[in-house]
Formats: sequence, structure tokens, C-alpha cells
Amino acid sequence: MDMSGKQVHIFDTTLRDGEQVPGCKLNLDQKLRCAKQLEELGVDVLEAGFPESSPGDFKAVEMISKEIRNPIICGLSRAVPKDIETAAAALKFAVRPRIHTGIGTSPIHIKYKFNSTQEKILERAKAAVKHAKSFVEDVEFYAEDAGRTDNEYLAKVIQAVVDEGATVVNIPDTTGYCLPNEYGEKIKFLVDNVRGIENVIISAHCHNDLGLATANSIAGMINGVTQIECTMNGIGERAGNTSLEEVAMVIQQRFKGLYQTNIRSTLLTETSHMISDSMAMLVQANKAIVGENAFAHSSGIHQDGIIKHRDNYEIIDPLDVGLTESKIILTARSGRAAVAFKSKEIGFDLSKDELDIVYLDFIKLADQKKQVSVDDLEALLKRTFSAVA
Repeated sequence: MDMSGKQVHIFDTTLRDGEQVPGCKLNLDQKLRCAKQLEELGVDVLEAGFPESSPGDFKAVEMISKEIRNPIICGLSRAVPKDIETAAAALKFAVRPRIHTGIGTSPIHIKYKFNSTQEKILERAKAAVKHAKSFVEDVEFYAEDAGRTDNEYLAKVIQAVVDEGATVVNIPDTTGYCLPNEYGEKIKFLVDNVRGIENVIISAHCHNDLGLATANSIAGMINGVTQIECTMNGIGERAGNTSLEEVAMVIQQRFKGLYQTNIRSTLLTETSHMISDSMAMLVQANKAIVGENAFAHSSGIHQDGIIKHRDNYEIIDPLDVGLTESKIILTARSGRAAVAFKSKEIGFDLSKDELDIVYLDFIKLADQKKQVSVDDLEALLKRTFSAVA
């Protein structure tokens, strides 16, 4: 963790937006275990649930408020008085409670979701923040579908809620529609056009429908975002949310001295596995940072490069994300360097001539199997050398 640079708050919504994935519902014990792990990981804000949505969610937010002491505990609500009151009740035990309220601001949402007008939506946004402020000091406002909202109108809404006392303004790309330059420009427009915005936290909440959630969040950060809303393993509605592990490592690797987070990156792999197991949601093997293959090398050219010098093909040290080492995977694409390296690991220090003999047998075996295990290699070495002897 780099101790210089501008602080970017990590707002984790694994237990709220992440849990909205079909089949990923957690029971209370699982939610609390995950919340404790996320606290240990170093998240700044924990969105524990949507209290009005169900008695179970209310209980979960209440329980996490009692048990988790370090992060801000956040409860979601719509811009509806009853929602806000229920969120406030669920958060009453929190050391640092936050009500997260908001409403859709895009033309599509205003017309087809609310059958309303821009003026009425503006009034509802103001009323929601005012109501939430009567319960807690820390109020976050989300302008749902801000990604498809005209910047002029969005600035008007954000100005109104800042004037009402919102402490955080969330600019969600709810449908994953924006390109990074568009999202960055949207944030910059707000920074340049909303009075007093320098006194509040600007938050990015991006979805991954076009695979751009992390890129959009980082573009937002470069333009003034100081809180990024994300989930472990990038889980969430539809194609998911911004991935916490990606954001943490992009900042750590590419923005040293400029930005920093409180994330303990060495706990990322452990946390990823815990969330994946709890939610029975597999992580794709090629997932950045935490996927099974993220630090695995199977092609001969890559393996040779890694063996000579890790930086040839790895921009992150596996130890930084809680792994013990990179993986050299033996396949038909593997070269002599990898076979020699893996053979040495199991006690066979091969000469060049011995390697030439072994490699011919290895390639025949590798053509028959997708992957050659260490046991396969050991058996092959023993066979080859007993034949030679």
C-alpha cells in the first residue's frame, strides 16, 4: 500500500449489488462472515443491503451495523420516505451510518420508469436527501442511469442535492453504456459546473455490460472521483459491477504516488475465494488478478521469459495479491525451458542431452493430454532414465 497520493475510498457493494445475482443469496451468517473479511481487506464503506426490500435484508444491515466497526455502513433506499425511514432504523447501531438514496435521472427512466418530468424528479431528489439528513449526517445520493443522462440536467440535479446537504454524490453508469472518455468528461463537467462539489465525495458506480466498468471508474478517478463502488470478483446485476481487485491493483501498479487506497492487496485472493465459495459463483479462470490462470504460463516463449526474469511477462508480483508463486503449466505449447525448470523442482537436474531425450517423450505425452501434471512428468522422467540406463 503506497502511503502518498490522493485517497480513493473503496465502497464495497458485494453484499448488496453483488447479492442481486440470481442464486447468490447469502444467509445472515454468511453475510456477516463476508462483511468481516471485507473489513479486514480494508474497504472504507460497506453497503450491507437494501433494508426496505425484505425483512432478511433489514436484519442483515442491522446485524452488520452492530458487528462491523471500522468501515462506514451503508443502507440503500429509493427516493421514498418509507425506504429512507427503514434504512435509518436498520442503521441505528452503526458507528458510522450512511443512507444511500436516489432516483433515476435519464430521459428513459424519467419517462418509462417514473412517467414523470425533469422538474418533478428534481423535487423528489431534493426531498429524499432532506429526509435522509434528518436521520443521519452522511447521506449519499445516486442519480441512477447518470451514464445516459444529459450532463446539463445531471449537473442541475447534483447541484440541488449538494445544496440540500448530500455528503456523497454517486454518478452511476447503471447500464454500462459509457465509454471511458465519456464517463471521464461527465465527471469533469460536474466538477466544473456544480458549486460546492469540492466539499463532497464524488463516487463512481459503473456496470460492466460492455466490459468497461473498471476503465470507466479509473477515467472517473482521473477526472475527480474520490470513491469507487465495486464488488469482489466483479459480481453484480447482469454482466456485473466494477471489480474491486482490478481497481485496487490498477491504482497500486499504475498510480503510485498519485492515488492510494486502504486495500490490503495481499488479502485479495483469499477474499475472492471466500466470496466465490459463499455465493457459489465461480470465478472465470482468465479473470484479471484473481482468476486461476491470472499468474499461469503455458506457452513456451512466455515460460522461458518468466523463468529468465519474472517482469518479462508479469506486471504484478503474485505475492502482492496473496499468492505464493506464478504457475508454470505444462502443455503441448511448453518449451524445453519449462520442462527443465519443472524437472529440477522435483529433483531431476537435466543436462542438455538428457533434456533433448526427455523433451521428445514429453511432447508425445503432451499431445495426448491437455495438461501434463507433475506426477505425469515424474513418471515420464523415471521411465526415460530407466530405459536409457
